[in-house]
Amino acid sequence: MANSPNTDARSRKPTPKTIDAASDSIERHREAHEGERVAGALKSQRARSWTEKLLTRTTSGLVYALVILVCLFWGRIPTTLLVSAMAWLCGSEFFRMVRLAGRMPNEFIGLFAIILYPLGALARPEAETGITLLLMLAVGVWYVLTPRASVADAAITVFGAAYTGLLFSSVVTIRACDPGLEGALLTLGTMGSVWVNDAFAYLVGSRFGCHKLAPRISPNKSVEGLVGGLVGSCIVWAIVWGLGVRSIPLPLALLAGVASGLAGVIGDLFESRLKRSVGVKDSGNLIPGHGGLLDRSDSMLFACMTTYFILHFGGIL
Repeated sequence: MANSPNTDARSRKPTPKTIDAASDSIERHREAHEGERVAGALKSQRARSWTEKLLTRTTSGLVYALVILVCLFWGRIPTTLLVSAMAWLCGSEFFRMVRLAGRMPNEFIGLFAIILYPLGALARPEAETGITLLLMLAVGVWYVLTPRASVADAAITVFGAAYTGLLFSSVVTIRACDPGLEGALLTLGTMGSVWVNDAFAYLVGSRFGCHKLAPRISPNKSVEGLVGGLVGSCIVWAIVWGLGVRSIPLPLALLAGVASGLAGVIGDLFESRLKRSVGVKDSGNLIPGHGGLLDRSDSMLFACMTTYFILHFGGIL
């Protein structure tokens, strides 16, 4: 007589012995991967960690870009105040790192000068020369009156102010060339080319990178990534030319793209070597997913000043 459907269902029910065997198999599997689980190396853990980092980095990056865009299009004064704040924060991170290396710069003088540089750039570019002179005089007086200070401490104080305050003030000088839309677009092109350069360099380098650019300083950078970044920077400046901003000619726009892209890479490598010399991974932790503000602005500092000189001697500013 054929078995009824109910009989087949009962025969397929797991027995206690089968359940115990399955439990043992699961337990053995867990024990075999316990080391990976503790180290956070399981595929599910890596995927979750990567997703969280991506969301954090993207969100903080969007907030950072949005604040800059609002200030750029709001006007010259909001841009100046923002740049002064950013330069001050970058300078604070720089001085913190050099202190880790055993140096003792005068942070009060350095940070005060850092704030003055963007403010002076808004008034007139020549004011920056006067600020530099006052900075060196103040540091000279401090060095003479402070026996514990070394000449390296004095030099680092001046350099830190120029590195962050003076270089960042180029953004204000470019924005101040025109109080209206063209000034905002030209400044956005200057800063945007650095952002796109970084993005293209990462995408191309991670996909096609084979030849290391500076393995001892930044092992992840490649020559292919460098070329990709330069292409991205030139695309942004070609758009600036296409929009007719300040009647910038195409050859000058492309020169700005290449030169600022190369200067940005130098700025990135400079800060990377600085961090390696003091044994830190990031300059700070101000921006979630990005580290410190100096980590986010290292390329910008060198690239924007390079762009300023090209636009100035090219007759655009």
